[in-house]
Amino acid sequence: MSYREPVRAPAGNPVVRPISAAEHAAFVRAQRSVSFLQTPAWGRVKTEWRSESLGWFDGRRLIGAGLVLHRPVPRLDRFTLAYLPEGPVIDWSGDIGAWLDPLAAYLKAHGAFAIRLGPPVVTDTWSAAQVKEGVADPDIRRLTDLPGQWGDPVGARVSGGLEDAGWLPQNPRDGFGVGHPQFKYEVPLAGRTEGELLRGMNQQWRRNIKKAAKEGVEVTACDGGPEDLKAFHDLYVHTAERDRFTPRGLRYFETMFAALRAEDPQRITLYLARHQGDLVAATVLVRVGAHAVYAYGASATDKREVRGSNACQWAMIRDALAAGCDVYDLRGITPTLDADDPHVGLVRFKVGTGGRAVRYVGEWDLPLRPMVYRAFDLYMRRRRR
Repeated sequence: MSYREPVRAPAGNPVVRPISAAEHAAFVRAQRSVSFLQTPAWGRVKTEWRSESLGWFDGRRLIGAGLVLHRPVPRLDRFTLAYLPEGPVIDWSGDIGAWLDPLAAYLKAHGAFAIRLGPPVVTDTWSAAQVKEGVADPDIRRLTDLPGQWGDPVGARVSGGLEDAGWLPQNPRDGFGVGHPQFKYEVPLAGRTEGELLRGMNQQWRRNIKKAAKEGVEVTACDGGPEDLKAFHDLYVHTAERDRFTPRGLRYFETMFAALRAEDPQRITLYLARHQGDLVAATVLVRVGAHAVYAYGASATDKREVRGSNACQWAMIRDALAAGCDVYDLRGITPTLDADDPHVGLVRFKVGTGGRAVRYVGEWDLPLRPMVYRAFDLYMRRRRR
């Protein structure tokens, strides 16, 4: 989903300068949809980064905004990587140079050695039916091998404009990179009913949702109080051990819930699915305007047959629909459709919701101090070995 529609283009070249968190939050509230990674509250979650809010001004009128996360270079603390995840919130359909040139000038003058950003702009879309056909076809290995995808001309223009201006793509060919995913799975909600959403799911998903209801699985939505958040985190750690990923600490989630809810009490919600008193699944939903995001999930190894995860997903989809959201965002997938790739199971799970696979412009770097950037790039490559 693109966030470009509410932001108006400037009459001339806009000026970039710092804005307060209150100004930034007010700007976010005025938009139809914004990534939660571009809210001022997210800067308070990422405690290992220094954050600032920047605004683009056309005269005295605030016409764009971005959350910038600064990370210093090892042993060169006066230089920082300036990162705008899934942002900034500007008019990406116009002349991107008019927006990004003053951003680069401001950040270089304030010690950034490079900028990394992820334009929230779509380049390609594939339907659930196309993805399922691709998984079943042994000759199709990637989403980009599928014929007939819908291409967004704005996305193509943004990618070309960034490349022409010297920005460097940071998108891995396969798997997840160190940044935010370029490929996502989304369920459009605008103009649809619950019945239509159910009919758009595959038979297995509909069966699992019915099975959870029949087995008596109860899903409750809560504000993430200490006891509930601890229960979620215990299950999340169990899930990490089973599925072999590194879990975040409880303190991270405590900070996340406190910061996001302080900015907007409806911003983040914890869903807990219980069966006969046992916690069988838990999920976290984050919503900014009309954009609802499935941010985290956990599930028990026991009682998987009662389908608590499907019950949580359906509860979040229904609540997002009731809140007037345009899209339910299941976050990242890999572009692989190879049946032998371990990531294809995640693709199969998400495609069962109906919806569509989406490719975004992805993340791009602009080196502002090339020698420092090369040193940082070398440092990061060695860390990933």
